[in-house]
Formats: sequence, C-alpha cells, structure tokens
Amino acid sequence: MFCDYGGGVIMFEKLIDYIFSLHGVKFQDATQKIFEYVNGMADDEFIGIVREIGIIPECIEYSSTEEKLYSKSSDIVLARCFKMLGLNSKALGERGNSADVLAESISGYNYSLVADAKCFRLSRTAKNQKDFKISNLSDWRGSENEYAVLVAPYFQYPKKESQIYSKALMDNVCLLSWEHIYIMLKYNVKEDTSFTLESIWDASKMIYRNDSKSLGDAKNSLMPKMDAYIAKKIGIDTNEMNIEINKCKEEILKRGKLGTQYWNDYIDKINQINQYDRETAIIELIKIGKLNEKRNAIEKYVKSLIK
Repeated sequence: MFCDYGGGVIMFEKLIDYIFSLHGVKFQDATQKIFEYVNGMADDEFIGIVREIGIIPECIEYSSTEEKLYSKSSDIVLARCFKMLGLNSKALGERGNSADVLAESISGYNYSLVADAKCFRLSRTAKNQKDFKISNLSDWRGSENEYAVLVAPYFQYPKKESQIYSKALMDNVCLLSWEHIYIMLKYNVKEDTSFTLESIWDASKMIYRNDSKSLGDAKNSLMPKMDAYIAKKIGIDTNEMNIEINKCKEEILKRGKLGTQYWNDYIDKINQINQYDRETAIIELIKIGKLNEKRNAIEKYVKSLIK
C-alpha cells in the first residue's frame, strides 16, 4: 500500500517518510529531530512543503503518534515561514490551550503575534466553528501580543457564510491560508526597515472598518478579500493572485485522486470477505463501510473544487 503523498513534491514526501522513521522515538526527541530536519532544508526545498502541509495524508492514522508529529511539524513549518518573511519566530512547546507559534518584528515595527497552524484531512470536510478556534486564538494573544493569525488550508475555509468570519472580524483575528503564505514566500516577500507586513496581520480590522459591514454580511467568506488585500500588499494584481491560487488548487486535486486511490487499495485488501469466519466478516464489513465514507468524502470534496 502506498502513501498519498503530495503529488510528486519530493521534499514533502521525504518529510512524511521521516515522520514514519521516528516510530518508537520519544515524542520530545522526535519533535527535536523534525525541527532540525525542517530547518536544515534549503529555502527552495522548503517552500514546496508549505504548499502541501495543510492536508494530512490519509496514510497517517487518525490519533496516531505520527499524526501528532505531523501536527508538530506544521508548527515548525509555520515558524520557519515567519522567519523567511523577516520575523523572529519559534514554535511553542505546548499543545492544547495555547497558540502554536510566537513571532515578532525585528525591523523596528515593535509588534508581535501569536499564530495557530491548522491541517485537515480531505476525508473530513464537515468542519464547524470549533475546528478553527477563533475565540481561543484571540484569547491566546493576551495583552502582550498585538495580533493573532490563523493559518489553515485555503479550500478548507467555509465557502459561504460562517460564524468564523464574523468572529474573526470582531476579534481582529487574521485568517490566512498556507497557500497565501506559500505565494508570499514564492514572491520573496520579506519584512525589513522599509517594508512592513503589519497591515496583513491587522487585515481583519481593516476590512471590517473599510467595508462598514453589517454583522449579517460579516459572515460571508473573507478569502476573496484576503486575496485582494495580500495581492495589493505584495505588489501583484488580483488576476495574478487568482492564477497562483488556482495552481494550488490543481495540486489539491492531485492529492484528492491519491487519497481516493489509497482508500480503494485498502478496501480491495480487506474485501475478500468469503475467506473470513462470520464474526471476522462482520467486523471487516463495518470497517469497509467506514472506509467508503472516507473515500466518498474525498470525492465529494474534489467535486466541490471543480465546480
């Protein structure tokens, strides 16, 4: 059985292989090894991982040690992203009731931010407000940090109305995607003494103020506005931004095909029901039913991207 890797992105494949190679290593030691591995890459190797990291491969078992290490890997990846964008940053050791990453300006702009890295499976698309933890992230900012930034897969944000958008606007939580970060890195965007990224982290407040939104309209998706906001900030037009986002979508479609194939192969292996006794056959049939749900969820998600 193969693993549904990132559509031929070699460094992402190697990262997943490395996570699996750490099986049996103490979690803290494994986390340190991943930190060294991720930060030892060349910039051009690393950027491909940024585009892929938001989607958890189906071959990583739910609630497994590998899934927890993947989550830590995303924190480490996000911390390096902020460094490449010109900030000082670090992945925080705690998980649960705290942000994942702390970053601060080192170019004289006197601000800091907390950030949360989100990764989802293509086979789990029924997300709700609690999955994004907008209120928690705002609280984790505390009084010592000016901004709060959520980074999640672009096409996993709700397409239409959602409470997360109105909550982000009211609490001034910046909603970014891994794709946005990838595009900024691709275009060599970096904060320095003559160029600040502070307005991006403050985007929700600016959008809410400039658009004079009603609370009803505030539930609408913020992604198109964030696309335009970031494009203007980094000096490209919205058409170019849309082209870049669509390129990222094509990679996700490849991941979707790989994920579907993964579950098809898995189902084929346990589909020889006639060779089992009655009790085992019932267990395997239940398992197949659950796997079919995962496969169908991926197919449904892929179709939603094509529309």
